[in-house]
Amino acid sequence: MPKDSSSRHPILDYAAIIIGSAIMAIGIGVFLVDARVVPGGVSGLAMAIYYLSGNKLPIGTLIWILNIPLYLWGLKELGKKFGLRTFVGFSVSSFFIDFFRGDIPGFGYIRLQDSAPIKDLFKNDFLFLILIGAVLIGIGLGIIFKFKGTTAGSDIIAAIMQKKFGIKPGQSIMFTDFFVIAIAGFIIDIKHLSPGRPALVLTLYALFLLFVSSRLIDVIIEGFDYARAMYIISDHNEEISRVILNDMGRGATAVKTRGVYGNTEREMLFTVVSLREITLIVDMIKKIDPKAFVIINNVHEVLGEGFRKRI
Repeated sequence: MPKDSSSRHPILDYAAIIIGSAIMAIGIGVFLVDARVVPGGVSGLAMAIYYLSGNKLPIGTLIWILNIPLYLWGLKELGKKFGLRTFVGFSVSSFFIDFFRGDIPGFGYIRLQDSAPIKDLFKNDFLFLILIGAVLIGIGLGIIFKFKGTTAGSDIIAAIMQKKFGIKPGQSIMFTDFFVIAIAGFIIDIKHLSPGRPALVLTLYALFLLFVSSRLIDVIIEGFDYARAMYIISDHNEEISRVILNDMGRGATAVKTRGVYGNTEREMLFTVVSLREITLIVDMIKKIDPKAFVIINNVHEVLGEGFRKRI
């Protein structure tokens, strides 16, 4: 069984969340905002409002303001699951976006988006500019998720939709991101804000950005394999199975087994989960039964509800 992530000192987790937030903030604030390519979610919605305001409202501040009601909604519906780490995640990332863009009072001289390399990429290699932004967002979010943080936004919406309506988190996030990207593209088109490129082309860049960053998030969290099979042997299988079914929204199979050493008959739970769920489910198992025996294997193909088919 992998080392319980809760055994790390919390300060290390928060330090990693802050580093991940800074990396993500550079990707958004420095590489994407002025390129008019939105990353989806609350960040993309804030960028759309920023464009409507005539570039007068700081992006990071807008993201923070939009996240507050979602954060409070998440606390009400989901409890401590979206607690301090979530607040730190979206607050720090919002701060860094404004910091790197020079929108924090006293730091107006920073403005990394106006540096010569960024200007050169914007003019001569727009695709590479967007690709770097996508990579930075993917790495930053991957680090944040790896250390049990979130940046609120569509993560909270997805969790609530799963709890209330049984909608898969991936479907909720995808729908939300596509909706925000479409709105931003419409605003860019009607306001004629495109930097020398049609709004439809910028929308396609945004979809490309979404694909690259989401793939990188998975790689950062657990490597290149996209799912894990878990074999769980415990004296508290009923509690663990309820967590898997109700809290994780995953299925599980109970297999009758017999321990050779003690000649003891018991059930073994078998389940398949996504990479983002590994840390969470391991922590839950440790809380229910610290002595549980857990085997986790790589899964290269999953056919069925709740998982994408690998091509």
